[in-house]
Amino acid sequence: MTVYSLIIINKAGGLIYNREFQSGLLKLSTNDYLVLAGTFHGIHAITRSLTPRLRSLRTNPTTTPSSVPSAGTAIPSHTHVHSSSSSISSPLNPSTTPTVTSSSLPSNTTVPNPTQPITGIEVLETDKFRLTCFQTVTGTKFLLFTDPLMAGVDVVMRKIYELYADYVMKNPFYQLEMPVRCEAFDRHVAGWVKGRG
Repeated sequence: MTVYSLIIINKAGGLIYNREFQSGLLKLSTNDYLVLAGTFHGIHAITRSLTPRLRSLRTNPTTTPSSVPSAGTAIPSHTHVHSSSSSISSPLNPSTTPTVTSSSLPSNTTVPNPTQPITGIEVLETDKFRLTCFQTVTGTKFLLFTDPLMAGVDVVMRKIYELYADYVMKNPFYQLEMPVRCEAFDRHVAGWVKGRG
């Protein structure tokens, strides 16, 4: 199975790293990579805000909006009512998930699954490639382009993130949110990806 390329985008949507692992791919210009990074960042933000809302069942729609159902109101088992101080938390990242309160939602809707964090695009699959996005707690996005039949993409993504943490983030000369210029990171990522293929 094949890893085609890796792109890393900072939290502002700027391209900070790109690497192709397969020869013979159509080459993109630096400007094309910059446009791709910014476009994906925007689409990711849009899809993150498109979390579906479910209608709440209320007995008296003319009453003051409240997140607590009135007596006799049936709430489907797949919905969850939030109080104004509750939030959605992720088991992996409880402190950085955005807070969704009843005041930020229309009064007649709820979030479908409160145990799941609100995320953007995680996987985009075509017949030619699969794009997997991993977003860190700081907002940095790792985009991995692979063969659509490749198994264990999560393992590859986790290892690339570990290498990034070890060789880029621990580098005292690296400035946050700036392009990654670290030969040790390049060498270890290329060696690890080629060793898997």
